[in-house]
Amino acid sequence: MWQQLRIQLESNDCMALEQQLLEAGAISMTYIDAADQPIYIDHPIFQKEPNDSPLWKDTCLLCMFGKGKNLEPLVEKLKHHPVVKKTKNISIEKIEDQEWERCWMADFLPLQFGKKLWVCPSWLTPPDPEATNISLDPGLAFGTGTHISTSLCLRWLEQASLENTELIDYGCGSGILAIAAALLGVSKVHAVDNDKQAIVATIDNSCRNNIVEGVIKAYLPEALPELQADILVANILAEPLRDLSFKFSELVKPGGKIVLSGLLEDQVVALITCYQKWFDIEEPLIDHEWGLLIGTRRA
Repeated sequence: MWQQLRIQLESNDCMALEQQLLEAGAISMTYIDAADQPIYIDHPIFQKEPNDSPLWKDTCLLCMFGKGKNLEPLVEKLKHHPVVKKTKNISIEKIEDQEWERCWMADFLPLQFGKKLWVCPSWLTPPDPEATNISLDPGLAFGTGTHISTSLCLRWLEQASLENTELIDYGCGSGILAIAAALLGVSKVHAVDNDKQAIVATIDNSCRNNIVEGVIKAYLPEALPELQADILVANILAEPLRDLSFKFSELVKPGGKIVLSGLLEDQVVALITCYQKWFDIEEPLIDHEWGLLIGTRRA
């Protein structure tokens, strides 16, 4: 049995309590969204500055304590703290001890994208052995197909004509899109990310999926060689998609495809306007407020 102290705060106030809670014996602290505000950060390429970690406007600070700790005096003291008095939302919860690894693994099940593509954690047998199956476990680099923006990209790749094409996966994260592309027929994939952990994860995951050596190569952005690909897929956010638009236009061959994801529905029109300088944009695909743009590079 554990005790969890839950405090709702304005996000800017979280740091004001951390040291006090650690000194009071907190074993761990976790931030979670208190108001169901959508923030999608799939990997560090989204950060405006290195080590920048955006938070929700309202955050719950969860602090774990041992079962023998008397938290009542601490709670009474915190109620008078200026940042807690703003919300007056503080409580103690009892947390049953569990087999955490087994509970965590139970949250990840095989996912199907289109008719023939599955993403399956390594500890489970693929539901359809004859399908195109990606073996992928959650890790330090993000991207397991659970987010709608990743799903939109996987569903597009599943139905596209990819045989003997060259593809750039910009913002590769775990390598899930690069691996899917390679398994679906792309002959050469250039995976790009500004996080070294993502580069390592992409290569490691491609090996786990028995991708022929050299089919997927992973680069930091500055190391990407000069090239033009048949397809460029970028599952990032609206702001970096806008900032990278000219660079992306140079990376796609005339007649090639660009596939953009990670943008919210109300950001679609602005991105279309931005990319129409170089691409003929198709009708956007929208799924639960997330959008996918597909364009063809004009000569």
